[in-house]
Amino acid sequence: MLPPRIVATDLDGTLLDSTGSVSPRTRRALHLAREAGAEIVFVTARPPRDVDPIAETAGVGGTAICSNGAIVYDAGTREIVTRHDLDPGTAARIADTLAEALPGVAFAAETGHGVLGEPGYVTQHAHDLAHYREVPAIRDAGQPVVKLLAWSAAHAVDEMFTAAVAAVEGQAEVTHSGGRGLLEISAPGVTKAGTLAAICAARGVEPAEVTAFGDMPNDLAVLAFAGAGYAMANAHHLVLAAVERRTLSNDEHGVAVILERLYT
Repeated sequence: MLPPRIVATDLDGTLLDSTGSVSPRTRRALHLAREAGAEIVFVTARPPRDVDPIAETAGVGGTAICSNGAIVYDAGTREIVTRHDLDPGTAARIADTLAEALPGVAFAAETGHGVLGEPGYVTQHAHDLAHYREVPAIRDAGQPVVKLLAWSAAHAVDEMFTAAVAAVEGQAEVTHSGGRGLLEISAPGVTKAGTLAAICAARGVEPAEVTAFGDMPNDLAVLAFAGAGYAMANAHHLVLAAVERRTLSNDEHGVAVILERLYT
């Protein structure tokens, strides 16, 4: 069996350890795969600005799928290649719908360059603070939206997900990446897996030639698309229930373990 041509990996909880770092062992394994001719594709909920320092530390420039598939980013040139926005009017309607379905929820909009949040929204990531600006309401954001964020301190994220999918009724893609009380909402048809599939088609790479790693529900479709999809030992219970292949946890260099096996 030939080694995969594309290694598609999530970042938080997967490639990164619990301190948010790329371990030396993982860095060596990524370089091993690159030297064997594989393309490393980051597939993440993070926006491009949060991918840059990781790509630099890992020593892996190239394509990154950001914001749950809404942005294709060249981490080498630091340029957005393509983006798929959620229509601002649709984002406002969805916010109104979810505010009824989930009382107490507050919203923010990821624009690809920063986060615009309503009063009451609490950002979940310290690295967002430098790029955060408050707006009166999401409908006042006045900028293209790559990802609508819905946050609540009163609801568990799995409960929010179930209610939101029912309320949205196909107007958008709803997922989450494990943030406490945080949903991530993209334009219809925009997912990590869909964007990865488009990249593979453009390169003439079959799904069987892809190995993928992930830990959260927004990674499930990517793991199903890849010829070999691996759930991290620390993955969300829905991922562990759905994915047969496993590797060690992110703190045990789980991605490196598989790459060393494939490329040594």
